[in-house]
Amino acid sequence: MRLHEYQSKEIFSNHQIPVPRGRLASSPEDAKLIAEELNRPVVLKAQVLVGGRGKAGGIRLVKSPGEASDEASKILGSKIKEIPVRRLLVEEAVNIQQEIYIGMTIDRDSGSTLLIASGEGGVDIEEVARTSPEKIGRVCVDPLLGLKDYQARNLAAEIELPRSLWRSFISITKGLYQSYQELDATLAEINPLVITADGRLIALDGKMIIDDNALFRHPDLIEKQDLSAEAPEEIEAHKFSLEYIKLSGNIGCLVNGAGLAMATMDIIQHNGGQPANFLDIGGGASAEKVAAALRIILQDPQVKTVLINIFGGITRCDEVAIGIKKILDQIKTDIPFIIRLVGTNEKEGREILASANLETADTLQEAAQKAVKNSLEYAHEHIS
Repeated sequence: MRLHEYQSKEIFSNHQIPVPRGRLASSPEDAKLIAEELNRPVVLKAQVLVGGRGKAGGIRLVKSPGEASDEASKILGSKIKEIPVRRLLVEEAVNIQQEIYIGMTIDRDSGSTLLIASGEGGVDIEEVARTSPEKIGRVCVDPLLGLKDYQARNLAAEIELPRSLWRSFISITKGLYQSYQELDATLAEINPLVITADGRLIALDGKMIIDDNALFRHPDLIEKQDLSAEAPEEIEAHKFSLEYIKLSGNIGCLVNGAGLAMATMDIIQHNGGQPANFLDIGGGASAEKVAAALRIILQDPQVKTVLINIFGGITRCDEVAIGIKKILDQIKTDIPFIIRLVGTNEKEGREILASANLETADTLQEAAQKAVKNSLEYAHEHIS
């Protein structure tokens, strides 16, 4: 789950990280009122869960309440990368002397939190890492010990932060670490963390991504989740606890198990095809869950054939076959299906599929080859 900038900053502020004064506006009148309250130049920032807001005109510096109202009317209701802007963060403008990057994420190699900082903030940190790796400082934080003052101090020295700001930098990094830990985040970053003209450190932007698997511990965040940037299919999949990711190909995939799903996509590509999605129905999937998964796949207009690959262990092949037959009784489609069932109740499952005149395959290689062939034939027939 991705948090909006204003949500991230609220969390940062609760952990003693300085942020600009400001509030959320949903109308030009709100923007004008907030600008009047701040009584100084303000920045209007579109709250959408996509990058490139500045280049798309979603960030504006204004000098008066009237100008704030005029510019807000232009931004609100517009779209940034097809996402409508419904809210603005109106906050005081800051006189920037230098921009810094600071972020935290998971380092799977060391099994710890990786704290990253750079004296070059406000830009793509991946680009800095590629072109100037020496400008990035890194610290691995032991999850049992937490972030220590000396680690943050060493990082401040490494990025050549003025010594007068070290105490403030230590406090900010520890606040960021606490935010990251307490909310089960996979990413927490401030880009940029700025040095102001009067010598203060302020988090000018904020970003957090929360681990979906830990959201049950944070019901307050679930209520605030913004799904406007999510694909409709992925939103529907969440309702049925399905692991679904939309891709750009035309072969729909329904598989039980993440590893088997990855292998299925690989073998499709090996045979010259392109998967339309990653979809893992998990272990022990019921017929209703299989039916829901197929409904989601068939809603994708790119899909020209469907490959179902089931290894029956906890998941019963006959239950999967019932789900397939159920959805095809409900949704009339001429899209071809290729089904591979192996494992628990395989024989019963194949008998159910045979009664529905559905094509099966004995091996994954055979299934992939048939799926690629069917997708090409289906596309050709419908173009003709």
